[in-house]
Order: sequence, then C-alpha cells, then structure tokens
Amino acid sequence: MDKQEKFWINARAIIERTENGKREIIVQQNTKGYGESWELPGGRIEMHESLYDALRREVKEETGLDVIAIKGEDSYLREGTVECMKPYCVYQYLEGFEGVIGNALGFYFICHASGDMLAEGDDTKNIKWIGLDELKDIVKDKNFALSGKVAVMQYLKDNQLFDT
Repeated sequence: MDKQEKFWINARAIIERTENGKREIIVQQNTKGYGESWELPGGRIEMHESLYDALRREVKEETGLDVIAIKGEDSYLREGTVECMKPYCVYQYLEGFEGVIGNALGFYFICHASGDMLAEGDDTKNIKWIGLDELKDIVKDKNFALSGKVAVMQYLKDNQLFDT
C-alpha cells in the first residue's frame, strides 16, 4: 500500500455497567491487520453521518449491542444541519500511524448498551466486560491501541484509579 495522506474522524465508546457492585467496561481485540491489540469499540464516521449515529452503528457492528444511553446526550443541540454535543474526551494523532501518513481525530463517549454480545464482531474478537482493576492491568502490561489507551488512562484517572 502506498503511503497517502488521509484524515479520519472516529466515534468511540466507553461502554460501562455495574455488575455485583463493581463498574465494568467492554474491551475487544481488533483483527484489522495492525496486530491483535486491545481496543474500545468504535470507528470511522461516514460522510455527513452524525457522531451519535456513527457511535451506535459501530458499537452494533463490533459488539452486537445497542447503545441505549450516552452521557451528555441530554445537552445535544441541533440547528439545521449543524449539531453540538459534549463527548467524554477527544484524541488526536499528531503524527502518522499504522504506516499511513495522516491524522485521526476521535471522540469518546461514555454510554450504556443492552442486548446480546457477539463472540466476534466486525474486525473484532474476544469482546468482553472487564472490571476497572483488570482494565488498569491491561493498559499497563498489554498491547493496547494508543487511541484507546489514552482514553482509558483518562477514564481511570477520572475514577481515581490511575496516576498519570
């Protein structure tokens, strides 16, 4: 593949739940050919697709779950063809990545989902719920996609479980 300049915009999810009194989120391994790194669900938005619509679509494709609530969605505003929302956090690649000269900008949203989780999704496998302590260990000791790693570090820091 020839290196070419590209720009991606992504919608990504931190899907959380409380199980037996402990908070858990979903992680998965990608199978896109970049190595089997851990990541959080999400992906590229399509031309003129709403970030919320992209988030719901990507979560469904990768996990089989339906997003039922997005933190901050109650403050959503739309005027004509322009929308304004409050994501949890935003990441940007400042240099090329994955052998591509380009840039990516992504928006993470904290959300809840329901339904039956897939064993394998669209370019994903090993989709599972994990507790925040295990999440902390995976981020420190395992191969975790960089865009997801920084979002997880922020999430753990906000939950007072990670020192930066």
